Amino acid sequence: MKTKGALIWNFDEPWSVEEIEIGEPRKGEVKIQMEASGMCHSDHHLVTGGIPMGGFPVLGGHEGAGIVTEIGEGVEDFAPGDHVVLSFIPSCGKCPSCQAGLRNLCDLGALLLNGASVSDGSFRVQARGQNVYPMTLLGTFSPYMVVHESSVVKIDPSIPFEVACLVGCGVTTGYGSATHTAQVQSGEDVAIVGLGGVGISALQGAVNSGARYVFAIDPVEWKREQALKFGATHAFPSVEESMGPVAEITAGGMAKKTIVTVGEVHGDDVDLWMGITAKAGTVVLTAMGSLVENKVTLNLAMLTLLQKNLQGTIFGGGNPQHDIPLLLSMYRAGKLDLDDMVTRQYRLEQINDGYRDMLEGRNIRGVIRYTDADR
Repeated sequence: MKTKGALIWNFDEPWSVEEIEIGEPRKGEVKIQMEASGMCHSDHHLVTGGIPMGGFPVLGGHEGAGIVTEIGEGVEDFAPGDHVVLSFIPSCGKCPSCQAGLRNLCDLGALLLNGASVSDGSFRVQARGQNVYPMTLLGTFSPYMVVHESSVVKIDPSIPFEVACLVGCGVTTGYGSATHTAQVQSGEDVAIVGLGGVGISALQGAVNSGARYVFAIDPVEWKREQALKFGATHAFPSVEESMGPVAEITAGGMAKKTIVTVGEVHGDDVDLWMGITAKAGTVVLTAMGSLVENKVTLNLAMLTLLQKNLQGTIFGGGNPQHDIPLLLSMYRAGKLDLDDMVTRQYRLEQINDGYRDMLEGRNIRGVIRYTDADR
């Protein structure tokens, strides 16, 4: 079928909304009418080259929700009319990683950037007569998509799509960074560095885990104000400016857990994040760095002598098939604030405006909302 999508044709170029063609679902695949897509910072890494796909053009978007319209051969867990969220990492449930309980590290993740379908290795999207590389095998910046069933999670149909799409990446990643990876315990002090969608989700995870003090750090004043509304106890414009107050508030103990959710990780900042972290504490790197950057500034003596930990995490260290419905059930129960995380909604044609707003610090999360006029 012919539809449209937001494409990148080269590094450092704006998104181009144009006609694309999407194939019909084959064995193990599902066609979805997209209703909403979150605008995550990771898609901006496609523009800068921080996340290099296998080639160009790239169809962006990896955070979305919609309605199943067709199913391919062998699909048993989904039917037309089901409301679903797209998991940006597939979860097959059968590979060694999934069997070991690491479903966020499913072996299918090795295929995320090469653009070819999990089902048969073919390209399912074309534009201008060329194969298109969909972001993480999804491409939610289009009103329609065909995706392997391992990337699809059924949800309660009462959940608004603009809220549901957030758990496809940002909310699940941030919340799990606090609860699964950092394993924040009741009474611990936590620092959150970076207050976008992932950071605010990590903040809520820390609050719900019973953190004593939650230190929110971001250079944008509006975001710091929002963090206090979401449950942070203190807010600072930079790590450097937080050092003294955090030391005073914690009687020298510092933050037991520091969760880094900035837009882009740079190696020369790692020692700074370790500096705000307590003895035997943990820095969780949730934010992405460039795949070509490999230099880190870190005082190895202090790492050893103070027994600190530096931990990476992806998708919050959890199980998307379990965590996505769980987080949405918490939203329905009033235990997780997702409504206030959606700062602005955009049409697909406004995607460049949305990313400009994100980069200028005006959004916690921008969402693309599809309407009948988009199809």
